[in-house]
Amino acid sequence: MGKKLHLLLSMLLFALLMTSCRQATDETITSPESDSLMPAFDRIAAEGRIRVLTSYSAINYYIYRGEPVGYQYEMLRSLASSLGVKLELSVERNIDEAFLKLAEGKAHLLAMDLTVTGERMKEFDFTDPIFITRQVLVQRLPRNWQLMQTRNELENTMIRSSLELAGKTVHVQSGTVHRKRLEVLANEIGDTIYIVDDEREPEALLKAVSKGDIPLAVVDEHIAMAFIRDYPNLDIKTPISFQQKVAWAVRKETDKELLDELNKWLRSFMASTESRMLYDKYFGPGLRQKLRSEYHSFNEGKLSPYDDIIREVAQEIGWDWRLLASLIYQESEFKPSVVSWAGAFGLMQLMPPVMELYGIDQSATPEQQIRVGGKYILYLDRQIPESITDPDERIRFVLASYNSSVGHVLDARRLASKYNKNPDLWTGNVDFFMRNKSRPAFFNDPVSYYGYVRGEETFLFVEQIMERFEHYKNLLPEKKKR
Repeated sequence: MGKKLHLLLSMLLFALLMTSCRQATDETITSPESDSLMPAFDRIAAEGRIRVLTSYSAINYYIYRGEPVGYQYEMLRSLASSLGVKLELSVERNIDEAFLKLAEGKAHLLAMDLTVTGERMKEFDFTDPIFITRQVLVQRLPRNWQLMQTRNELENTMIRSSLELAGKTVHVQSGTVHRKRLEVLANEIGDTIYIVDDEREPEALLKAVSKGDIPLAVVDEHIAMAFIRDYPNLDIKTPISFQQKVAWAVRKETDKELLDELNKWLRSFMASTESRMLYDKYFGPGLRQKLRSEYHSFNEGKLSPYDDIIREVAQEIGWDWRLLASLIYQESEFKPSVVSWAGAFGLMQLMPPVMELYGIDQSATPEQQIRVGGKYILYLDRQIPESITDPDERIRFVLASYNSSVGHVLDARRLASKYNKNPDLWTGNVDFFMRNKSRPAFFNDPVSYYGYVRGEETFLFVEQIMERFEHYKNLLPEKKKR
């Protein structure tokens, strides 16, 4: 028996040593001084994450019914899984600023519907194309177009030649190659085209032309095709460029190994059934239903019918409303009547003893459920030692307690102290012992008062809520705009 215990302790100490080494390595490679000097592929492997800049878009990256989705997002998630690293996604709306951040090493990759041009290739490398597209003119059909008797009658009202752009005002998304293309056209026709740099995304430009807010716009054809069903009064049949490649961008030369790995993955992915299904999902007719939903972040910007009360309760407990929303989504996907196998009920999956303590039952309204959930979160927070002062770390301890009870979290802290880890840090310290508290060497330890728990579930519970919270912060305003 003594030999087995000695073996277990030896294995534990080795694992802890390796964890410490990984932490030290992470702290070294993520310092600003060394980060931009290290090749991207080495940084990705060392950090265990790939940092990507993308754009907030009604196709590529958005929130739908509480869950982060999107064409680029799902591709990038598959890429990260293939590389065996985490995906760390950030939004940059300004394309010029995104290229600057890439050049400075603040991101490993740009995934933003970037058109490949000779000018851009002088400074950056691009992957194999994700799309082949053209730039097209977006124009509004005449008011009575449905009553026109012949096709020629309709065609005569539309711009079909670049010469007809003379003297016209055309909006383009800021930072895109569309301005450059229109400048070339203006030179070719020997006349003036009035170009307006617009901060809005292509989807918003389409809507603006449809409503008559702006006269004309230029967008990429594959984007226009995805939305044209929602705007039957628009015409996108006039190309203003030849076919062009749309691809991802990496830093030039220093990221050659990363570029090779990305192309290798893209060639395999683009030939797969997964790729075809993903394309149909975001560029097929199903997108139209999503766009009309008020729970599409690019539309109404709502997560659920309960956003207002979530905001109110979050303010009362000192949380970001998007964090509380992420917890509620994790527990119930915003379904107020769901009951778990263990008897947990409602939006916040409150256990019967908690509901009894706060005087509610399964007849409670969604508002009552969220208010009680907020009170329970405050109760848990009071049980967490004051020595945990870092706000983000404290939130992780509270979330872990919400999932598995404060007792098991305090056990994990005592185990951390016993084995010379920091009991006041969840990440890379206490979380290790929580994950392993389903193993006899840990739940039978004398300092583990509350015994066995499925600690891996608790670890994933915290990770998934915090990851979703990051997506919500990327894509949803902190305060409701009125």
